[in-house]
Amino acid sequence: MLFGNKKPQTIDAKSALPGRPERCFSVPSTHTVLGTPLEGPFPEGLTTAIFAMGCFWGAERKFWQVPGVFTTAVGYTAGITPNPTYQEVCSGNTGHNEAVLVVFDPKAVRYETLLQTFWESHNPTQGMRQGNDVGTQYRSGIYTTSDAQLAAAQASQKLFSDQLGAAGYGEITTEILDASEFYYAEDYHQQYLDKNPDGYCGLGGTGVSCPIGVAFNP
Repeated sequence: MLFGNKKPQTIDAKSALPGRPERCFSVPSTHTVLGTPLEGPFPEGLTTAIFAMGCFWGAERKFWQVPGVFTTAVGYTAGITPNPTYQEVCSGNTGHNEAVLVVFDPKAVRYETLLQTFWESHNPTQGMRQGNDVGTQYRSGIYTTSDAQLAAAQASQKLFSDQLGAAGYGEITTEILDASEFYYAEDYHQQYLDKNPDGYCGLGGTGVSCPIGVAFNP
């Protein structure tokens, strides 16, 4: 979504679209790459995490490639409108962000590894945009599902901020919040870059390494 010279701003609850009580489209049952369910309940012992880093097509691919990830799905979170559609989210009138739900086995992959993937796969200093994708739905965000995730996310932000500053980048604009409702996106968005290998991906990192693997003990 392009806003011209007007700076994108998240909408308030009074101005948000009303939405609907139930989802108005179907979601596939199986991940096209991993062969696992997209929706829960998930097997015992697995943990969920939610990340936003620009267009969710490329972001999802980054995470399904991480060993130890059970499944991924794209959707909308950190907004107001219940059960939004893609068109509604792109209007800027729902408050939602394009996000990736990551379900992982903490015995096989550490949350800190997912954080490292997040920080190194996009530019978290751009505010309401990622590259040429401009709009509130492209803001950088980490949405935590436990106190431990929140503490790890905040610590990793401090580490990466120092690294980015040393490389000449500005302040990190990533929002770190407790996870709110995650609404699954439409069928055609799920694993989009597997279904469309030459499809658009505007994701690009800074080239700066996040030292989280050094700073956190296994």
